[in-house]
Amino acid sequence: MPRILVIEDDEDNRLLFSEYLTCAGFTVLALADHLSLNSHLQMFQPDLLLLDLGLPVVDGYSVLEAIHSYSHWQAIPVIVISGYAFLANQRRALALGAYKYLVKPVRPDDLVRTVQAALDQARLSR
Repeated sequence: MPRILVIEDDEDNRLLFSEYLTCAGFTVLALADHLSLNSHLQMFQPDLLLLDLGLPVVDGYSVLEAIHSYSHWQAIPVIVISGYAFLANQRRALALGAYKYLVKPVRPDDLVRTVQAALDQARLSR
């Protein structure tokens, strides 16, 4: 079962995304912030990261940059899911290496389809 790490500070969204993905057959670990991200990446070994941009302390852009600065984690596809709907936000996240940018609210089938496409592409590029 593919492992998905969700970083979402809003508890309702975190629970919804976790439920959607678990029901679709993924193993999910959901975090409210990035503070223990490195240890969770090492322990959980996610196949994909679902990342909110509006996080406390450090924004999702910084988390995205940090993930892509470590060669070991660069291959993990990152799907940004955010309430920031402006094109500039989307361009910035994609320029920092995000696979896809989804604007909240996200339909469950769109989320699952996007996650599966990212995992399929990652598998092909290995």
